[in-house]
Amino acid sequence: MSRFLGLIFLIVGVVLFYYGWQAHQSVASAASNAVVGTPTNKSMWLLSLGAIAGLWGLFWLFRPRA
Repeated sequence: MSRFLGLIFLIVGVVLFYYGWQAHQSVASAASNAVVGTPTNKSMWLLSLGAIAGLWGLFWLFRPRA
């Protein structure tokens, strides 16, 4: 069961990271970066949550069995 959850978290993490990367490369994010100096909040949230979910999924996939 835990391997299944790990796989689900890994897939969700990759999808979130992909959408975050697409949002980071958007015109709105480039404009925000030029004016404010940081990308949009949406892209940062998606990238962060994607990375966290992906790492959590890897942890559950490869943790040692007791």
